[in-house]
Amino acid sequence: RPQEKNQKERRRSGMDFLTQGILAITWKQVVMFVIGGLLIWLALKKQMEPALLLPMGFGAILVNIPFSGVLNQTMEGAGEVQGIIDWLFEVGIHASEAMPLLLFIGIGAMIDFGPVLSNPKLLLFGAAAQFGVFLTITVAALLGFDLIDAASIGIIGAADGPTSILVSLVLGSRYIGAIAVAAYSYMALVPIIQPFAIKLCTTKKERRIRMTYEPKSVSKTTRILFPIGVTVVAGLVAPSSVALVGFLMFGNLIRECGVLENLSQTAQKELANLITLLLGLTISASMKAENFVNWQTVMIMVLGVLAFVFDTMAGCMFAKLINLFSKKKINPMVGAAGISAFPMSSRVIQKMGLQEDPQNHLLMHAVGANVAGQIGSVIVGGVILGLVPGMLL
Repeated sequence: RPQEKNQKERRRSGMDFLTQGILAITWKQVVMFVIGGLLIWLALKKQMEPALLLPMGFGAILVNIPFSGVLNQTMEGAGEVQGIIDWLFEVGIHASEAMPLLLFIGIGAMIDFGPVLSNPKLLLFGAAAQFGVFLTITVAALLGFDLIDAASIGIIGAADGPTSILVSLVLGSRYIGAIAVAAYSYMALVPIIQPFAIKLCTTKKERRIRMTYEPKSVSKTTRILFPIGVTVVAGLVAPSSVALVGFLMFGNLIRECGVLENLSQTAQKELANLITLLLGLTISASMKAENFVNWQTVMIMVLGVLAFVFDTMAGCMFAKLINLFSKKKINPMVGAAGISAFPMSSRVIQKMGLQEDPQNHLLMHAVGANVAGQIGSVIVGGVILGLVPGMLL
């Protein structure tokens, strides 16, 4: 009989806890369930950055379940202990910034700098397309965001998810979750955003400018020295960018050295995939309903679109400026590929070029500008990390 009584009490306790959990759900948490479901739908149905949007969407659901065990656990004899997602966020992102930085090794190992090394002037487009970052910072500040949050929002325009997360984290922004969602969502929407922005600032005649591709061989020595040289120069110009640029270039050095093929493949596949998966889940720790569902998040999503549009238009306008002084004209759409959304942006430019003129192949030019954008995004991230704290003193 005492045993039956204990079983009844446990069942009653379980039912009470279930009732408490259901009653504890707020409308904001329901909104987060919908947002999580939307991210999963975009990942699966539309195949938009599935490696990140799927874990982010599922994580958004996990962290918003009342009394969620992924944030904290109450255990007999141990009291309250840290949940797995909270622990991953604390150790892998907040305390050490390890996950975004380790991901850069994998990204660097995937990049072939050959197209930009054979035509170094394309590096200018990687720099010009970052103009949208600073313009978005200005707009965000005018809308009432403080400098730290405005700078973190502006870096969405770098079109580089890990850089966006790292900068907002180091600066201590209150909106890391919204910034991460905006950065990765809009990277997936580049095929929609960029054509719209390009057509706003170019004419049909300009989009039909033909460019011939003259491939130049790049020596192995140049390929090896390039990541080392970029790291040193970037470190001297913007010391705060050393971690970002250094890890990216280290990954590329592994690729190009020729004696670490196994490590290069591991960095490109196993390391990049594992860190991407964990990063998507972990960043959901900052997507709790009470911090995410507000007007600031809506404004950040709007500013994120503007950042991508500003970057795209800046690249196009810079190409048009060069054309004023150059006999060999550049198709302005190539300048738009200077954002860091690699390789989506270069594919968009190739497709648009063929739509305007079926004989106009812009892919290799666009790839060079796109690769330059990878370098530009991490450098601008380091510049912001160096400038903003000093401006606050």
